[in-house]
Amino acid sequence: MENVKVALWGFGAMGSGIAKVLLRKKGVDIVGVCDIHPARVGRSIYELLEIDRGSRDDVLVNPKIEEVVHDGNCDICVIATDSFTRKAFSKIKFVVEQNVNVVSTAEEMSFPMAQEPELSAEMDRLAKEHGVSILGTGINPGLMMDLLAICLSGCMTDVEKVTCRRVNSLSPFGPAVMEEQGVGLSVDDFNTGVENGTLAGHVGFAESIGMIAKAIGWKVDKFEQQMSAIVTGVDRKSPYGFAKAGDVAGVNMTGQGYVDGEVKIDMVHPQQIEPEMEGTHTGDYIVLEGSPEVNMSVRPEVDGGIGTIAMVVNMIPHVINARPGLKTMLDLPVPHAIMGDFRDYIER
Repeated sequence: MENVKVALWGFGAMGSGIAKVLLRKKGVDIVGVCDIHPARVGRSIYELLEIDRGSRDDVLVNPKIEEVVHDGNCDICVIATDSFTRKAFSKIKFVVEQNVNVVSTAEEMSFPMAQEPELSAEMDRLAKEHGVSILGTGINPGLMMDLLAICLSGCMTDVEKVTCRRVNSLSPFGPAVMEEQGVGLSVDDFNTGVENGTLAGHVGFAESIGMIAKAIGWKVDKFEQQMSAIVTGVDRKSPYGFAKAGDVAGVNMTGQGYVDGEVKIDMVHPQQIEPEMEGTHTGDYIVLEGSPEVNMSVRPEVDGGIGTIAMVVNMIPHVINARPGLKTMLDLPVPHAIMGDFRDYIER
């Protein structure tokens, strides 16, 4: 049996991290990489990753996706470029039209029908027409604040409320994330950024709430979310961020899903640089109220970067095996680590 053939669209921190993991796995070949960053174009992925190529064919970063993914030349393409469904759609459409499966790291693609029902229907139609599958996944959304809560609800006869809380550190992330989260801004500038929409905060609450509601059988009649500044009392410095005392060290994101006028799904997600400097310790927490009540605590937090990379890599066989169409984590087998040969997980 041939190795599983994977193409990568996007070779930044996430795409290159996925490549590193794939190159450690058995039964997988990276057959092409597309990226437009001038520092990467034309260079060997092995040189960029500082990994010995050995006997493997060389792969050069190509700015033209048409030369990387075409006519079913690979089994699956990982698209690691966008956060929003609307921005990712044209890329997904192109890959699907080449008869190639897709895994997207775009947060909204974890449950795109929550905010983009028409685009979701079109992606489902295209995937079925071309006999392939599409999945969006990651650590959050994709696992920690949605699928994990759904799995835990399996031991309950009645669910009254779902609360998911993820307390995480922004310290490992680069300049772009610092800017998106408002790290280092004054409180006034942060509030202005919230009002004019220039601060992204966490993307994915609507999708996580939509996934949980669909699984449990609730109909969400209202969704709300809020952003507030986490103000530091001391100077904090991370590798790519700095916030002096009195300025913004991060953002507290909260979101609610209402069912019959009552909050049934509650999301709490504070994220900041160097949280331990003021006594905040990271972790993932789920509380399911009902019968029986379920409380889960994971401390410290599951690493967001490594976790997303793992989710993408470990879902590759499930996406290839799936019946054609747009999928969510609800539709596919439970994610698990793959330490054996990827070919053993493919249904031929």
